[in-house]
Amino acid sequence: MIRLASWIVSSLVIAAIAAWVISLPGTLTLEVAGWRMQPRLGTAVVLLLVSAALIIIVWSVVRRVLGAPRAMARRSAKRRREQGVQALSDAVIALQSGDPARARLMAREAQARLPGSGAAKLLEARADLALGDMPAAREHYRALIDNERTAVAALTGLYDQARAQNREDVAITFAKKTLALAPQTQWASQAVFDDLTARGQWAEAVAMVNTEQAPSREDKAKKRRKQAVIETARARESEVGQPNAALDHALTALKLLPDFVPAALIASRIYINRGEARRAQSLLRRIWRATGHPDVAALYAHSHPGASAVERLKRLREIIDMPPPHRAAGMALARAAIDAYDWPLARTALEPLPAQTQRRASAA
Repeated sequence: MIRLASWIVSSLVIAAIAAWVISLPGTLTLEVAGWRMQPRLGTAVVLLLVSAALIIIVWSVVRRVLGAPRAMARRSAKRRREQGVQALSDAVIALQSGDPARARLMAREAQARLPGSGAAKLLEARADLALGDMPAAREHYRALIDNERTAVAALTGLYDQARAQNREDVAITFAKKTLALAPQTQWASQAVFDDLTARGQWAEAVAMVNTEQAPSREDKAKKRRKQAVIETARARESEVGQPNAALDHALTALKLLPDFVPAALIASRIYINRGEARRAQSLLRRIWRATGHPDVAALYAHSHPGASAVERLKRLREIIDMPPPHRAAGMALARAAIDAYDWPLARTALEPLPAQTQRRASAA
């Protein structure tokens, strides 16, 4: 209703202005090529406005006619782009649906309609990989490495291909190249780290972990765990030949992860071998309270070399309450009681446990 009233008021105002212009007094003399006209001033203004409107209309028609080929080309390009995007979408859907042959076909169609599309080339390479066409996939991926926008994705595909072919050395090479281009790439970082630890290149592994960025609390926890794992592995390697160095590495790991069982076991064994049973027992008690790990209880029971089965059972009772608080405690206590021929205690320790666990402890 308001819109209708506004339109009526606007029409009346325009009509009043036009009537006022037409009724203006005076004349205007025009001489063109020997022609002379003297219309009234209002009529001249109206003729001028009409002439301007005609010129605008004619120019619009001419411009549309002249620009028709360009407009048709734009519409054709837009239609090709829409078809290319649709083909790209169909390729993704087909690849996720387990139809790599259709995915490759759609990816090629997308490339034909979207020249230079890195996404279409990557999809074709993925489809080739899924179809087992390794040479074609390798060629597509290598062609994408030169483009900085697709280099990391191409290296990821080459890494997956090398892993599928059990070419671990080649896969690690691609992972290292990926790290050089994008240091924050998680899969590449993990692959290189695992390779360094598998080869025992601890110095390189430590340097790599130390350079990692850890902006969040979760990232910092992962970084500490990696460092602890490295220190524990170094301790395990040198435990026999260099026990003092192994102890330093194990204690460093425990500073990073206070409840890390593998490092605690190594440190405790070294203490026991050095005749420092009290230190070993103190460390093992703390780790047992924190984790309840059965290996910790077993080592605690054997913390005095040469002790009898009865003495081992007595020592184990120092850290395990009755009834046992959890399955690991019950199993450890039952085994020690069986070794000491304390059958009533073994039965008491096993009572809270399921029948299958009781049979397993008895067999052990």
